[in-house]
Amino acid sequence: MNATPAPSPSSPLRVALIGYGLAGSVFHAPLVSATEGLVIDTVVTSDPGRQAQARDAYPGVRIAATADELWARTGDSQDPLDLVVIASPNKTHVPLATAALTAGIPVVVDKPLAATAAEARELAALAERTGTFLSVFQNRRWDNDFLTVRRLLADGELGEIQRFESRYERWRPQLKGGWRESGAPEEIGGLLYDLGSHVVDQALVLFGPAVRVYAEADVRRPGAEADDDTFIAITHANGVRSHLYVSATAAQLGPRFRVLGSRAGYVKYGLDPQEAALREGLRPGRTDGPAWGEEPEHLWGRLGSGESPLTGGGDPVATVPGDYPAYYAAVAEALRTGGPAPVTAAEAADCLAVLEAARLSSRDGSVVAL
Repeated sequence: MNATPAPSPSSPLRVALIGYGLAGSVFHAPLVSATEGLVIDTVVTSDPGRQAQARDAYPGVRIAATADELWARTGDSQDPLDLVVIASPNKTHVPLATAALTAGIPVVVDKPLAATAAEARELAALAERTGTFLSVFQNRRWDNDFLTVRRLLADGELGEIQRFESRYERWRPQLKGGWRESGAPEEIGGLLYDLGSHVVDQALVLFGPAVRVYAEADVRRPGAEADDDTFIAITHANGVRSHLYVSATAAQLGPRFRVLGSRAGYVKYGLDPQEAALREGLRPGRTDGPAWGEEPEHLWGRLGSGESPLTGGGDPVATVPGDYPAYYAAVAEALRTGGPAPVTAAEAADCLAVLEAARLSSRDGSVVAL
């Protein structure tokens, strides 16, 4: 087994970031650079404009036009890489992760890890054979509302959960173009694999394995090629039913979460503020303004029974602050100590199995057993 050697505890872990589009520049690079013990060593992008942006944002960063330039460095003990982060288009995730793992370089892959559960399991097996760290970036496990739901469940305040509703909806009636909206199968575009990766992962974390899946996937916008309005129903092995909605065509946004239990329900509107903060150029650890991940009281969800939160029913519940930085902090800890990945490839494979079942269900109008 070619196990990845533990980095020196006194030196920062050198990170190469492949891809400097939305995922790379807004999510990964800021969070990596804000993590103690991690440093952005190299950014891989062939786009001259993005190369300039990376240099401006991270003075001293090295630029590579292709991933092959990284792999050429793997045999140089004087110029090692401690982690490769793959934030490039979905269709590149499997080949790039395979190359990194084969070279024995620890790797983080943006979601979705792959197009299929089988491919995800193959990557997990390769990581095991080579003794190389592999994790999947599922930042929305550290959303403020999701962390709040986890706390309510742990405290038993909702009673026995009967139905979990999760919505990740947007109002984007005009197409943006690009691979995310492509209908070509090899691009792995559409909302099912984009936002659906988040809501399905969250449901599985909360309520465990899925045993049945039903889905409706529609292409609503003129000129669209990939699904842009999709519903997924999951029956979990423990009997909980998850109803999950992802949409780019929601003219009125529903609650982000609605969790119904035998004792009470919890309803929360609005998205976690961390993505908006990152897009605005704000960074974790700032000392001005609200603490990172916190939201004002008027956005808190409400807990109660028998009344609508829209009319003041239920009691306000303080939202647990969101904590995207926790992901890379856990990655750094795992690389230094040999501990577990914060999100595993096996978990990603379970999520992909549900997404594949949803795609089959929406095509055939069937309920798919897992």
